[in-house]
Amino acid sequence: MSAATGPVAGSTDPTAVTADPVTAPVDPVIVIVPGLRDHVADHWQTLLADRLAEAGRTVRTVPPLTEDGLSREARVAALDAVISETEGPVVLVAHSAGVITTVHWAQGRTARVRGALLATPPDFDTPLPEGYPAPDVLRENGWTPVPRTPLPFPSIVAASANDPLGRSERVAALARDWGGALVELGEVGHLNPASGHGPWPRAEELLRDVETG
Repeated sequence: MSAATGPVAGSTDPTAVTADPVTAPVDPVIVIVPGLRDHVADHWQTLLADRLAEAGRTVRTVPPLTEDGLSREARVAALDAVISETEGPVVLVAHSAGVITTVHWAQGRTARVRGALLATPPDFDTPLPEGYPAPDVLRENGWTPVPRTPLPFPSIVAASANDPLGRSERVAALARDWGGALVELGEVGHLNPASGHGPWPRAEELLRDVETG
């Protein structure tokens, strides 16, 4: 039975009370977690944030770092700051190293996160191609070893069949260890403009799947 909230307007019975109002569900705040890139206007995360904002959703993006750009600790702190500044439930949308940032952030934290879309995580525990941070650099900056414990919230891990930063079987193993649902995207490279992917319409579909559980 609902708790009383006060006399019914217009009633002559002083004991008559109104029922508790039904609270409408609150849409979660969408927090965009980029990788190690700076702002890229034609990246699918940027485009997704714009579309969601135009649709009336509340969207926050973790800003690029002006210093200590390779510091895992600094990246985690930046994500934590954005989440701390929001109210209500949160859904995370992470890409590339942003996925690894999210997984490190989640160690010991559960604050209001309803779920996460984790797109094309890199395999930092295996040497990356030339031009990317070497294993010792990643280790010194706190990225490795990558946590493999189950995440404290539901997740979808979107994997590419030809990602140069993470073989599909390695990403599948990460998804399994994190307790996430693996979605195979086919050959989409690293799902970034360099691989021919600016807009990624399926992001909204997968985001709805995360939100509805």
